[in-house]
Amino acid sequence: MKLTSTETSKSAAYFGVPWEEAYGFPQAIKVGNSIYVSGQLSHDSDGKIVGPAKLGSDGKPQDFAEMELQMQTTYANAAKVLAQFGATLDDVVEETLFVLDVDAAFAVAGKVRKEAYSTAKPLCASNLIGVSRLAFPTLLVEIAFRAEMIPA
Repeated sequence: MKLTSTETSKSAAYFGVPWEEAYGFPQAIKVGNSIYVSGQLSHDSDGKIVGPAKLGSDGKPQDFAEMELQMQTTYANAAKVLAQFGATLDDVVEETLFVLDVDAAFAVAGKVRKEAYSTAKPLCASNLIGVSRLAFPTLLVEIAFRAEMIPA
């Protein structure tokens, strides 16, 4: 993980995974007290997908059994990105979940979100949007975040 700054008072956070270079983006940008976290995925430190969905002959996921594991890993990755700025999931004010199957996501999201935020009612706005495809064929979920660091 790497944190960089520019002269415009923007700071960027990176994981060093292959798609950062290929696509040309940081994992997050901090401007002032605001942190904008790019869509986080279920991957390990080497960029390998954690809990990849099994694909059918059409190249699309054939089941959504790994939704919970992917969602847990995605929240954990978001926490790592936020930590680069000294923030935590407690600083998140909005999240947007992009999922391939809304029903499968609803089945596990409540439990996973409560665990990730360590509370029964996370204090952040939440959007859940069904999409037809994500960045990699074996992905089931991607989550973007916006956090605000409130000065003490």
